Amino acid sequence: MSSHPSGGGPAVIVDPFSSGGLYAPAFRAAGVPVVAVVSYPQIPPAYAGSFRPEDFDAVLTWDGDEDALVARLRALGPRCVLPGAEIGVELADRLAARVVPEVANVPHLAAARRHKYAMAQAVSAVGLPVIRQLCTDDPDEVTAWLEKEGLTGHDLVVKPPKSASTDGVTRIAGGLGWREEFEAQLGRLNQWRIRNDQMLVQEYATGTEYVIDVFTHDGRHTVTDVCRYRKIDSGGQMAVYESMDWVPEDRPEVPELLHYTRRVLDAVGFRWGAAHVEVMRTADGPRLIEVNARPHGGGHPRFCRTATGDSQVDRAVAYFTGRTPLPSGYELRRPVRVVFLISRSAGVVRNAEVLDAIREVKSHHVSAVAVRTGDRIAPTKDLLGTLSLGFVVLAHQDPAQLDADHAEIRRIESLLTVDPETDAA
Repeated sequence: MSSHPSGGGPAVIVDPFSSGGLYAPAFRAAGVPVVAVVSYPQIPPAYAGSFRPEDFDAVLTWDGDEDALVARLRALGPRCVLPGAEIGVELADRLAARVVPEVANVPHLAAARRHKYAMAQAVSAVGLPVIRQLCTDDPDEVTAWLEKEGLTGHDLVVKPPKSASTDGVTRIAGGLGWREEFEAQLGRLNQWRIRNDQMLVQEYATGTEYVIDVFTHDGRHTVTDVCRYRKIDSGGQMAVYESMDWVPEDRPEVPELLHYTRRVLDAVGFRWGAAHVEVMRTADGPRLIEVNARPHGGGHPRFCRTATGDSQVDRAVAYFTGRTPLPSGYELRRPVRVVFLISRSAGVVRNAEVLDAIREVKSHHVSAVAVRTGDRIAPTKDLLGTLSLGFVVLAHQDPAQLDADHAEIRRIESLLTVDPETDAA
């Protein structure tokens, strides 16, 4: 018996920003109307450029009256309610449970799909190993925990439990200054206007970081791609993206990563929709960094199509329009790498046109270079900062060509002139 939803109504996308904006054209191309639910009266600046209201048959705004919104959505008879961006995950979960409960995630585990400490607790509760961590608003509790765990003087990570795009993720080398960082972020509003009422303190995990992208239906986690991150330290920030490679499905580390990831998704009650799970492959095996219960951001599904011919968005549309069965895995058809631009200084850009040469490298597929002459830039410290500069997608059958062009992009980037700003007297 098929558990496929029978509804023929619209697809509802909550906060269809970043990669979530790709749902609307894909559903509409399949003949399905699409309704947007926007949870902010003013869209956060990081997302504003990716919202295309003209792609939607209707745009509804959540004003806090959830009952009224539920009633409007029920009247539409939607086939699914899916989050587009991280800020929409919680609202999408609640709406799906009330409007389309047959295709909703497990309600009582909702916190484990958004709050980074709750997700680690849920994963640990099913017997999976996780990174040691504490979530609290009390620095004295952190001190006692570090002593108890033998982590005093060790590298640590301090981050908000409900951030996104590596906002506020800070490495504390040797544990020196963790309290200052903890107290500086505690109580402030993060990029998504969510107050950091507590902070997460973790041991610093070393290894190779991967991201596993899935589309899940009825608890079956189909894998659309696995990518390997390369991140670098830059001025004390640990989460600066340098590059990302699509990994062939037959690489020896992939089965272990997928087994762990599927169990993580089960543990947090993820049963429907797109998710991407970040996992550190340590010397002791996989360890969860975080679950993101929505599509991989930054336009990733478009680049995944180049690498594999498929994506999370494509599988969601295929499933919710009755085109099944879906593949459980993927095939890497073409090596693809994303190279992220990095700023190492602060000031005013004087010659952004030098970056035009990036488009001439042999394996150039697409690039989004956002920096312009006259822009004020700061040292890159998180993914939002990275995306404000830009990135380059390389695709070529010869991996050696990707390596050569990667090096050439860094050479071109080094020609950028940034004049330090001087304070006016």
